[in-house]
Amino acid sequence: MEDTKFGPVVTVSATYGTGGSLIAPRLAQELGLPFIDRLLLPEGTNETNIETRSQEGLSEGEQEATPGGRFFSYFARAASVGAMMAPDPLVDDDETIRSRSEAPLRGVQSGAAAVVLGRAAAVVLASRPRAFHVRLDGDPERRLAWASGLEGLDREAVRARLNETDKARTMFVKRLYRADPNNPALYHMHLDPTVMGLDRTVHVVVTAARAYFEANP
Repeated sequence: MEDTKFGPVVTVSATYGTGGSLIAPRLAQELGLPFIDRLLLPEGTNETNIETRSQEGLSEGEQEATPGGRFFSYFARAASVGAMMAPDPLVDDDETIRSRSEAPLRGVQSGAAAVVLGRAAAVVLASRPRAFHVRLDGDPERRLAWASGLEGLDREAVRARLNETDKARTMFVKRLYRADPNNPALYHMHLDPTVMGLDRTVHVVVTAARAYFEANP
């Protein structure tokens, strides 16, 4: 398939508290592209209502990797003994979880345009032509303060959620794709929205993405 048949794609990988769930849909609006969220939203959900939802939490697949989740508990126990344990019948296998997470990306892999938040998209779409990969991250204390405002929770509750979410998202990518989401080589651009702010972050990414797509028609 010729590269010219591939539409533009922006993938957004975001640590907890960097506003990825607000920034990514705004990028889609600015670039005129469909938006694929971390979460499978119920039918009829208004995708344009992005100012009132933060959704800094975990996706369905990531939830299975959180402390207390079956996926996390199983692999944490396996790691503690240094080898894989016998399969747990209550834990979905890697391929099932991976397939469920990648299902919304199949059209994108074939050439459809989109802005994708999460889903290890920078890894899944690493070899796809015309895919621009962005990482949002920042100092944990600044992210904590930002998330506290976004989520409307006290700092200690947010701190626990930050630690849990960052750990689960990292484990999700490492376990299913043998990749580290903190690896800078996966991305074209790294930004810290806790310093730049939402509006400026969106502006910078849109400008850079348009330049990238013009250079890669």
